Amino acid sequence: MTEITGGAVPPHAPTTPDSPRRGRTVSRHAIEEFLYAEATLLDDWRLEEWVELFTLDCVYEVPATDAPDADPGLSWSLIHDRRTMLEQRIIRLKKPEAHAEFPHSQTSRIIGNVMVTERSDDAVQVRANFIVSRMKAGKFDQYVGRYHYELVPDGTSFLIRRKKAVLAHDRLDPQGKISFVL
Repeated sequence: MTEITGGAVPPHAPTTPDSPRRGRTVSRHAIEEFLYAEATLLDDWRLEEWVELFTLDCVYEVPATDAPDADPGLSWSLIHDRRTMLEQRIIRLKKPEAHAEFPHSQTSRIIGNVMVTERSDDAVQVRANFIVSRMKAGKFDQYVGRYHYELVPDGTSFLIRRKKAVLAHDRLDPQGKISFVL
C-alpha cells in the first residue's frame, strides 16, 4: 500500500512509504476506497447520504466544457453549488416533478488513475479520471473527464471540501445540460 504524506507531490514523482515528507500519513488506498464509496452512493441514487460527505463550506463544480479552468465567479459554469444549493439540487432531483430525472437515470461510474497531487496540514488534493455511463429512456450516454477533489481527513475517512468535475467533451449533446450528479 502506498502512503502519501505532507508536502506537494509532483504528478510524475513516485511516492513510497520511505519518501521524506512531513505531516500525517494518508494512504492512497483509503482515498480510493472513499472515492469508490462516493461513486456507489451516486449510482444507487442515495443522494441524501452523498451530500453528507461534503463539508458545510463545500463547493461542487462542473465548469463549462469550453473553459474548464476559468474562474467560476467570472464565467459561466454548468454547475457551481455551495452546500445550500447542493442540498436544494438533491431535493429537486428526487421529486417526481423533476421530469429530466424521473424515473431517474441508471448510472455506472468507473474511477481510475487516482493521484494525490498535494498535501497540506488540513487537506489532501486529489485528481482522478472518471467515466460515467448513463442509461435513460432507451438512450445510452457516456461522460468522461477528471475529478479534482479537496478532501479533509475526518476520523478514519474524509469529507469533500471541493469537488470539480471537468468534462473532456467539446460540447454536451443533445440538450446541452446535465440533469444528474456527475
